[in-house]
Amino acid sequence: MSDVETLKGVDLKNKRALVRVDFDVPLDKKENIEDDFRIRESLPTIEYLIKNNCRIILISHLGRPGGKKIKKYSLKPVVKKLESLLGKEIAFWRGISQKAEKMTESMKPGSILMLENLRFDPREERNSPEFAQELSKLGDFFVNEAFAVSHREHASIVGIPKYLPSIAGFCLGKEIEELNKILFNPQKPLIAIIGGAKISTKIKVINKLLNLADRVLIGGALANTIFAKQGFNMADSIIDKESFEDVKKINLKNPKLFLPVDLGIWNKEKAKYTDVVNLSKGEKALDIGPKTIDLFASLIRGAKTVVWNGPLGLTSQKPFDKGSLEIIKAIDESKAYSVVGGGDTIAFIREAKKENVFNHLSTGGGAMLDYLANETLPGIEALKRCKKFGN
Repeated sequence: MSDVETLKGVDLKNKRALVRVDFDVPLDKKENIEDDFRIRESLPTIEYLIKNNCRIILISHLGRPGGKKIKKYSLKPVVKKLESLLGKEIAFWRGISQKAEKMTESMKPGSILMLENLRFDPREERNSPEFAQELSKLGDFFVNEAFAVSHREHASIVGIPKYLPSIAGFCLGKEIEELNKILFNPQKPLIAIIGGAKISTKIKVINKLLNLADRVLIGGALANTIFAKQGFNMADSIIDKESFEDVKKINLKNPKLFLPVDLGIWNKEKAKYTDVVNLSKGEKALDIGPKTIDLFASLIRGAKTVVWNGPLGLTSQKPFDKGSLEIIKAIDESKAYSVVGGGDTIAFIREAKKENVFNHLSTGGGAMLDYLANETLPGIEALKRCKKFGN
């Protein structure tokens, strides 16, 4: 079982706190933040550091700029949002340099500096020791508050703890605590719901959950790929042909595994529902059908624990949000302990204003899956091996 030390109980006062947050938030075309969920989840840690008179240096990434400075991936809009949430001014600096280091040394207690997108520097994703050392000079200690990227072996996640005393932020600690309730002695029956698109990223967790859970329900484009591999003509549906070989790694005859028995189809100008059959040219499977909704909902209503990652349909387009909405309703009726993760799933739940249905909304998608599959993450292991406070 993974466990990490969090901020409380450690003497942090008047020190420089280098905090790796995950402010990879969706922006619209005018660079306005569409969902500030991840930013809000970091606030307890930031506010705690302010109260302890720390000088706070925030580092994050946004999007996938590929090691290049691309304006649309700038963190400037995030600074404005964070200023409004905290009610205080935040300094912003364009990169890592000796000047940035001097800025951190002259900061006033309780003040905040945010640096520009880490992924503007290609060394971040290469896990460059040189880049990690440069970053470590900006703080006296390091806080990992970026669960959603703690499955990545990047310089700001696994490199910095080699050079600074390091600790988990409150959000990271909470993520581990809540996911451990799924992994270790969960209340049974445990129902796992897996949707989304790429099977290759979910093979390991599906097989782990087939051992751990009482039922594993699969939908979304994930199911489309399985059906296509089985020989069904899925026409214009989203399928991941590159993952056909991965389908072989799942025991589809496992009695715990449930696939859709019918589908919501887009047929030229209208939606229709059909059993799982060969589709016609131009048709797309975009949701689970009513028979599947009834089947899945009946299983979920009897659950004591539910874990969900990945939407079961095209939730951005009605009526193909129905399957996922009905799943939320069934989870609510079950009164089960429930955990949900994945960017698209969380965004859908928040837009539907159903956050209160769940005990825990994870900030991570891939990280959540990797933690459930492996019971740890590279970022967590880096904290365990880090320099200790006081040494």
